[in-house]
Amino acid sequence: MKPPRVVTIDGAAGSGKSTLARGLASALGLAYVNTGLMYRALTLAAVDGQVDVDDGARLATLLATLRFSLDDGEPPQVRIEGGPSGPRLAGAEVEAHVSAVARHPEVRAPMRAEQRRLGENGAVMEGRDMGSMVYVDAPVKLYLEADPTVRAARRSRDRAEGGAAMALHARDRSDMRVIPFEPAQGAVVIDTTHREIVEVLGEALAIVRARAPELTA
Repeated sequence: MKPPRVVTIDGAAGSGKSTLARGLASALGLAYVNTGLMYRALTLAAVDGQVDVDDGARLATLLATLRFSLDDGEPPQVRIEGGPSGPRLAGAEVEAHVSAVARHPEVRAPMRAEQRRLGENGAVMEGRDMGSMVYVDAPVKLYLEADPTVRAARRSRDRAEGGAAMALHARDRSDMRVIPFEPAQGAVVIDTTHREIVEVLGEALAIVRARAPELTA
């Protein structure tokens, strides 16, 4: 069986996953699938619908009302139908609850199936378990890490958050309860602490060329 035309990108919040994933997708002519956005959409739908984030069964029922597809952008990105979208997905109310929503097996199983479907024609897949669970057979897996102080500064800049360091540590603790922070088997680790995105993107493209040259054709 041919390996999927997929690159997975994992790492902690603020390590640069989204920026790299979007740039890599554009460079390779692949879709960009931000799987965290899918969990955020479900979280916001739960908040708006007053669904208990500790009730996995109700969250799974709510998830069934959402539809995910790819838009016509350059690169194509996740489109959410039947639920909330827009800037609120990055807001504090979602940030506070998204890890709790994502920890439920009843939620993760159908999410993983949807993510596999979204990447079936080729994609750069950004998310915590992309290389370890969803696309174990991906030919290229990247894992980003960065100093916590740098990650907090990036989050503060990107989201205008107050108390970014405390918020980041809280998010790290919550995320670790869902999936430990460790690279998937076969992943290449890239430290982004003191590096510009152009440099990181260049390294990522070199890794793709070495491991899956068919993705650059």
